[in-house]
Amino acid sequence: MTNNKPTNWTGRDDTMVENAIRRGATRRDLLKMLAASGVAVGAGSSLLMGATRAAAETPVFGGHLKAAGWSSSTADTLDPAKASLSTDYVRCCAIYNRLTFLDEFGQVQMELADSIDSADAKTWTVKLKSGVTFHDGKPFTSADVVFSMNRHLDPAVGSKVNSIAKQMTAFNAIDDLTVEIVLEESNADLPTILSLHHFMIVADGTTDFSKGNGTGAFMMETFEPGVKSIAVKNPNYFKDGPYLDSFEYFAITDNNARVNAVLSGDIHMGASIKGRSRRMLEGQDHVWSSVTSSGNYTNLNIRLDMEPGAKAGFIEGMKHLINREVIEKSVLRGMATVGNDQPVSAANRYHNTELAPKAYDPEKAKALFAKSGLLGETVPIVASDAATASVDMATVVQQAGSEIGMNFDVQRVPSDGYWSKYWLKAPIHFGNINPRPTPDILFSLLYTSDAKWNESHFKSEKFDKMLLEARGALNEDLRKEIYWDMQEMIANDAGTVIPAYLANVDALSTSVKGLRSNPLGGQMGYAFAEYVWLDA
Repeated sequence: MTNNKPTNWTGRDDTMVENAIRRGATRRDLLKMLAASGVAVGAGSSLLMGATRAAAETPVFGGHLKAAGWSSSTADTLDPAKASLSTDYVRCCAIYNRLTFLDEFGQVQMELADSIDSADAKTWTVKLKSGVTFHDGKPFTSADVVFSMNRHLDPAVGSKVNSIAKQMTAFNAIDDLTVEIVLEESNADLPTILSLHHFMIVADGTTDFSKGNGTGAFMMETFEPGVKSIAVKNPNYFKDGPYLDSFEYFAITDNNARVNAVLSGDIHMGASIKGRSRRMLEGQDHVWSSVTSSGNYTNLNIRLDMEPGAKAGFIEGMKHLINREVIEKSVLRGMATVGNDQPVSAANRYHNTELAPKAYDPEKAKALFAKSGLLGETVPIVASDAATASVDMATVVQQAGSEIGMNFDVQRVPSDGYWSKYWLKAPIHFGNINPRPTPDILFSLLYTSDAKWNESHFKSEKFDKMLLEARGALNEDLRKEIYWDMQEMIANDAGTVIPAYLANVDALSTSVKGLRSNPLGGQMGYAFAEYVWLDA
């Protein structure tokens, strides 16, 4: 059935679960409430533990938190439109706000917006919160929203979500606290799209992003790209919190060093540790690990517009040479689920459950490599610790190739500069993609002909048209059918090999409280700084 009712996103009151816990509700009662709220109860145990933990703890104000990500560079930025690394997302989430955000259950909640409404999913009215100010004291108004959104359409800005934003054709300030957003075609996902990190709101007319003047929970005190940042509490924040007085963020690229820094107490949080490193945390009563499965992945990218990817049969051969079970069990230590070479994970309701992964078949791969004329040739694969587990994955491919006479030269390059020098550029290289809440966002960012991050240079006019059709489909059955077909096209025709969807593991001191899961990734969707506290 087509839903012709007005689309109204005013947020959902999620206090019912915590109130129920306080009343002494049973686990079954809680699961019923989660199900009624649209939460997938297949992962109910982890959600339940998060809700119980949050209800049982009392926030503590004060303290300075130190946390480390896994990748950073001199290109680190406080411009949300240009953010690309997790370090960028963490900092932007701390100093800016979005119109909407996704809670731990994947539900759209209001942030700078009070409500977002549409009768046809094409013309949207956004009512803004009053009384919000930027760090420099300037009042937040509709002019800031219009300016921020228009930046994504300006080619000179180089926004990472330009391909997504292009569906928005007009931003009109109706009054100081009302904005009208007009889309080229209907898209019921707009409130979810606006929750992406890149759509943070900046002050009207901003050209210098080195100070990070936002409306967010923290104000940037020190920012040294590729080195560190220190942010301090915003005393005029429009929401309760943050609890921390300040937090410091930087990268420790070596996985073991990151874990050891948590174990030694040098940092409170080490993000995205490898599955095998969890053993280092076992038996330690002063640390714990947060595990979330939200659809991030490390993928092998083979460019279709360059050799060897341009040789007929080579990419298909690679997809049959990937031993997904070995990668899932040995490389990722079971902290993953086997992937089927497309970006929509099983955590998403549109995941194509009937699309089987390519079978590990070395003999078929050998025949395809022979067809391409590359059997016996030396083919380089660029890998780096910057892309999670990519060096180990490349080694698995190299070993499988050696058994059939295919020579792969694994070129391990430094983390520093990997994303600017090799990602999207090398003929065969690895990517590391953060979760996105909708297929439309994933496809727009990674697979349309004009996608900013089209990793294999996959181009299909048919695919582009199907995305537009799905975007405007208010009939859920039709939308699902289109998305399933698009996933199959990617798995069969694109040069991206996605062997597994990763479970994200963050290592933390037991003094860190309040952390919850989030569909936008680890570290609470990179927004942890606003919500966690330190309890000695």
